Amino acid sequence: MRATFQAGLRAVIVLACAAMPGTCAALAAAPPPETPPSTGRAQDASLDDYRKHLVALAGLTQSCAKARDVKTCDPLLVGLDDRVPLGDHGERRLVRYGWLRVLFSHAEESDDAQEAPKHGKAAPARDESVRPRVRTTSQLLEDAETRLQSDLTQAGEPAATEPEHAAERATMKQVLAEREFRGLKQPDERDSLMERVNRWLNRLFEGVDKLRTHSAWIGRTLIWGFLLAVGVGLAWALLQMERRWRIRLLPENTGPGPGAASARDWQLWMADAREAAAAGLWREGIHFLYWAVISRLESRRLWPADRARTPREYLALVAPDDGRKAGLGSLTQTFERTWYGGRHAGEGDYRVAEELAGSLISGTGGISGASGETRTSAAGSSAS
Repeated sequence: MRATFQAGLRAVIVLACAAMPGTCAALAAAPPPETPPSTGRAQDASLDDYRKHLVALAGLTQSCAKARDVKTCDPLLVGLDDRVPLGDHGERRLVRYGWLRVLFSHAEESDDAQEAPKHGKAAPARDESVRPRVRTTSQLLEDAETRLQSDLTQAGEPAATEPEHAAERATMKQVLAEREFRGLKQPDERDSLMERVNRWLNRLFEGVDKLRTHSAWIGRTLIWGFLLAVGVGLAWALLQMERRWRIRLLPENTGPGPGAASARDWQLWMADAREAAAAGLWREGIHFLYWAVISRLESRRLWPADRARTPREYLALVAPDDGRKAGLGSLTQTFERTWYGGRHAGEGDYRVAEELAGSLISGTGGISGASGETRTSAAGSSAS
């Protein structure tokens, strides 16, 4: 029925336009009629307009509180919200009046009508008697008048200037200049990368925790694996520390002392022996030969360097099964007879000692030592 009526109306309008084209053109060119503004929108208002609006709203609230009818308490009378200028920077503050429109819609009925029990409404529970009593609409209208008067008073006051906070700014600069804040800097790419790594690790552990709730053995495996890794790490660290302590307990090898035989190369001792032999100083030559052998054996670490030892003590340091012990014993006897015993040394004694020294230095002291001992004995008996 309604669709048929609309179709007939459109047909009449089309026929009228076809009969009077001038009138239809004038109607089309005419501006559309003004529609009432929506109550949910806002309008730009100066401070004076804002004050006038507040005065009008205060009067409307008083009239609504007295009349309490639909005409006086119409929410459309509140008007649009206001955008009030704020400060000197061109900013605006939106002042909404939706709370007043809702109050006006409730004020259309009297307080008695609102408090009357509705048909079929359940009786209030026992615990509702201890709750604070709900304020009536008349009381809320009085509160609205007070609020509007307070807003009007604030709108009449001069705009408050923003404080400069000079003292606070100086204190903040002094605090930031302390040593604890010298390392502050803006986050760079490295910090961003570390943050992503941390987030990834957190997600990984969260996934493991979720998995552990479904499989209990995974949690136990992780715990025991962690304990095992810690134990192995501690054992390895203790072994490394023990090895370092053991190395520190050994004396540092700084070379032989200045008085030791090996402090002077054995080649120099041999050169001194040949010079003494060339000068006919056979006793001194045997002395140099003996210390050349001691220097050579000591440099091979047959014993630690110590100049305070006697020739017999050097001989005692050689192992009994060492092949050089016999040759060193023969050379030691020859050296002690000529140097400490005061016995005359001839060229034959020097040649035998030189052969023994050469065999000991070359490492064949046993064979040469035996023949040297025989020759030394023979030379000694011929001299006597």
